[in-house]
Amino acid sequence: MRPDDPLLALLACPLDKGPLVLLPEEGALYNRRLRLSYPIVDGIPQLLPSSGRKVDAVDHERFLSSLKASAT
Repeated sequence: MRPDDPLLALLACPLDKGPLVLLPEEGALYNRRLRLSYPIVDGIPQLLPSSGRKVDAVDHERFLSSLKASAT
């Protein structure tokens, strides 16, 4: 999955139905609000509620920094 993939705008978190952001270096989609990471396996997002991995505070800050850096 690429950051400019139009499918990314359609994907939503299965729990809060909010938008997800792509973390290409992690191979995952990320929900900042719930701090959940959903893996992308063979190009297919795994968006089952049970697939979400809780992200600790350190990784959350690292992800946010990465997103800010890629936005500039």
